[in-house]
Amino acid sequence: MTTKTNELILMVESLPVDIKTTLLEKILDSLHPSQKEIDALWAREAERRVDEIKTGKVKTIPGNKVFKEIQEKFYI
Repeated sequence: MTTKTNELILMVESLPVDIKTTLLEKILDSLHPSQKEIDALWAREAERRVDEIKTGKVKTIPGNKVFKEIQEKFYI
């Protein structure tokens, strides 16, 4: 690592936790830019699915039953 990199790391280590958290979020966003439009679509889809469950439009299946069926189908 370069001297400047080491200096930057030392500076970051000395920051308060809330600022480190903000900095980390910014760094992660720069690596994987948020897709707000896609996130909004997924949120609407999740809300729609929850509504379908609450209104009885769809019936849920217990997880243990789903996993049992998967196991029987693929592991026998």
